[in-house]
Amino acid sequence: MHEPGFFQQLVEAELKKIPFNFSPAELYEPIRYMLSLGGKRMRPSLVMMGTELFGGDYREALTPALGIEVFHNFTLLHDDLMDKAPVRRSQQTVHTKWNPDIAILSGDTMFVKSCELMMQVNDDVLRDVMNLFHHTAIEVCEGQQFDMNYETKETISAEEYIQMISLKTAALLAASLKTGALVAHADEVDANHLHEFGKKTGIAFQLHDDILDLYGDEQKFGKQTGGDIISNKKTFLLLSALETAKGNDLNELKRWLAMKEFNPSEKVNSVKEIFSHLNIREASEEKMDGFFQEALAAFDQVRVPREMKIPLKTFAEKLMVREV
Repeated sequence: MHEPGFFQQLVEAELKKIPFNFSPAELYEPIRYMLSLGGKRMRPSLVMMGTELFGGDYREALTPALGIEVFHNFTLLHDDLMDKAPVRRSQQTVHTKWNPDIAILSGDTMFVKSCELMMQVNDDVLRDVMNLFHHTAIEVCEGQQFDMNYETKETISAEEYIQMISLKTAALLAASLKTGALVAHADEVDANHLHEFGKKTGIAFQLHDDILDLYGDEQKFGKQTGGDIISNKKTFLLLSALETAKGNDLNELKRWLAMKEFNPSEKVNSVKEIFSHLNIREASEEKMDGFFQEALAAFDQVRVPREMKIPLKTFAEKLMVREV
């Protein structure tokens, strides 16, 4: 069994070998640029870890793992365009560095390439792998549409937010693990338990991101905390606060949300104080932990020797205690 770091380095090296050096350069240079921006390479690593969990050869899962990573970066490229985001991983976004039309077309090409890579599995698992991939791709699009809808929808429940992130974020994590299981010819029941483990871990992972945005260590986080509050982003924390707050707390929270001009630090500190009154951090951490415990319960039902589970379980646990 290999450690996650081995797979992350492997993916980094193999991504550079994918031939995106064709003409026209305006189509392919943005793709190479996007893939060069780095990242945790978590999803492709999970594909290969899922294969090894069931005794399979990780090399048989390498091309679909790369397909998952190319697809993930395609979604980020288009998300940046839709969000009009100027920066991704401390670098210019593709639509800023080039233009929106190029970003659309380069993203479309990345999606096609991801399908091509996914198809390079053994024929006996091809249909199952592609059915899962296409179903997941639609779920990710559904999640993104919900996310965009929620930007202008006045009232969103915390549970609606959970449903959105289960599609936009968690679905691809879950599919990464199950893809690895399918490549290794895992039993359908075990593959589904692993998918559930990935889905619940993905939800917990996003909730942890929401918490870190406000309460993370700025030195380790690499940016000012509180960005979600400054932009009025509808995270689980904010939505829980709106559902819980009453009286002065609710009025003050709504006042800050409606304010067009403000001192960012003052807004973050004021909203953070309201969250403290309402025990929002504690409630969010409890929700996060609840999903992670459900994830571990699903993982316990996967019928492989306990020692085979150690690398994947350790990896998931590290995601829940990270500071950045």
